[in-house]
Amino acid sequence: MSTNHAASSENVAPEPKPAKVPYFFREQCAGLVVKGNFMTLAQKPIYVELGEWLGHQVVEQYRLLESQLKIIQEKDSTGLPICSPVSCPTMSAAGQTYTWLDKDGKPDRVPASQYIGRLQKWIIGKIEDQNLFPTGTVTVAPMSPTSSSYMTAGGSNTPGTQTPIAAGPTTSNLPLSTLAGSELRDWLGKASGFPEHFETDIKSIYRQMMRCYAHIFHAHWLDPFYNLGAEKTLNTCFIHFVTVGKLYRLLSDKDLEPMQPLVDIWIVQGLLPTEVAVAQSPAAPGPPAPASAGRLKTYDADVPVGTAS
Repeated sequence: MSTNHAASSENVAPEPKPAKVPYFFREQCAGLVVKGNFMTLAQKPIYVELGEWLGHQVVEQYRLLESQLKIIQEKDSTGLPICSPVSCPTMSAAGQTYTWLDKDGKPDRVPASQYIGRLQKWIIGKIEDQNLFPTGTVTVAPMSPTSSSYMTAGGSNTPGTQTPIAAGPTTSNLPLSTLAGSELRDWLGKASGFPEHFETDIKSIYRQMMRCYAHIFHAHWLDPFYNLGAEKTLNTCFIHFVTVGKLYRLLSDKDLEPMQPLVDIWIVQGLLPTEVAVAQSPAAPGPPAPASAGRLKTYDADVPVGTAS
């Protein structure tokens, strides 16, 4: 009987071990380099037009992201960038793989470093496009010193009063016939001279920046950020990014899925203000489930290679 009992015991499948929670999804690793929340930096000043303010915010958030991307673009002991085709053969995060659209509009799975390089050129091209971001001498109220004090040495500071801000509608170079036809329509940024597709474009830029943050956390949080003691600066840049993105609905719940557990920690801690927490849908998704081998979710970049200039 003991033999039969032993045989039957061998057929019992062992209980699966619980998946390890990434360090950056743990409360003890969610700290920031500043206290309080970022509403003072994200809230639009009363006398600034919304489109103008969001144009400023998108430029500021890109500069903050760029400072973090520079860290993973540094070379390691092998002579290769920390984020290279060897270390990161795909642009991925939390079981999701992001692909770039080639000139024919077909998904192209490229290494993360190539994806990020193309994306940076694409975003800079958008920001420097006078038709999308008309600029002038108009400036907004000076940003609080806190906006740049959390940046580490060597990083890009957040824009201040010298940052190019949207000019008034008189700077538009659109044909008068087009302007006349648009008088009956309204859109985000119209009063400040931004084009009708401005909202769509800044949401696309913001979504792409979110993918960069997701990759940084999932692929590079431990090395180099934690090993350099720079993880709190990364957290601070990201919570600032999320505050703006959720407050003005530039990010969807789906965009945040790869980093939702960290966002949830900050909501519980009160670091993400009520206005931002409420902006999330009632059925916010939980932590992303790990994808099985060979079945990664794939998301296109939404911007073709040809537009990266």
